Amino acid sequence: MIEIQGLTELSDPAERARRAGGLIDEHQASILELSRIRREALEELLSAGMTQVQIAGQIGMTRARVGQLLSSGPRPERIFLGSGELTVALGGKREAEKPKLVVSAEMLAGYERISELARNLNLKTHNEVVPPPGMVNLNRPNLIVVGSPRILPFVGQVLESDASLGFESDERGWYLVDRVAGMEFRSPIGNEKQSDYAYIGRLPRPDGKGTFLYLAGIHGPGTLGATQFLEANLEKLYREVKTRRFSLLVKCNLDEHTGNVESVDQVTPLYKHEGVS
Repeated sequence: MIEIQGLTELSDPAERARRAGGLIDEHQASILELSRIRREALEELLSAGMTQVQIAGQIGMTRARVGQLLSSGPRPERIFLGSGELTVALGGKREAEKPKLVVSAEMLAGYERISELARNLNLKTHNEVVPPPGMVNLNRPNLIVVGSPRILPFVGQVLESDASLGFESDERGWYLVDRVAGMEFRSPIGNEKQSDYAYIGRLPRPDGKGTFLYLAGIHGPGTLGATQFLEANLEKLYREVKTRRFSLLVKCNLDEHTGNVESVDQVTPLYKHEGVS
């Protein structure tokens, strides 16, 4: 109320309108998040064996209102992506005779999938292309980073905090490893059997004030496959880890003629980074 009172005292109508708009957006975002929290709490009560009538009596609502809230409003898994407008940072590169930064077709398609998923969860998105040498700012809320350590080496340094999974490279190129199982995952792209692998996880921000979601394939098809897996398994992932840190690897099976991603399978356990948020 103090903020609103202050607005009414501004003499400049343009400034008054600008600040009022900002407060409206801020409060609408808070209302959406509170609605998500309420729906999740109601679903937990339902899962615990309570009927809608019992829930209604306990929280002071009608049964009809409880039913309405359980079938509308933001889905609980929305918070897995973020609580406000999402920034999707895409690893960019420069190509000969092209002055502007470019991203792969698969990465762009992956961004479109993330954007569509976010829209279905009442979240807005915007993207930014990170120029070489890949020094992306990771200390931001609601951040999703897309691109391998090959083009985003700073993310590769943060990835070292994952004791279970990660990227490695040798004379044969980049590959993914499961350190717990002692396994390597190399992409046979270019051979008769077409496939790629990708990493999906939540990593710590360097400033220690939160986390960011990270998706990266060994090659472009793996990156696209990672976004497809996220899209298809968001509810399951949220149920298992909420917003805590985790990581897993997926295999992206490609059509040998078109190179399109036909299916995506999880190939490692979902590793929970215990003791960290």
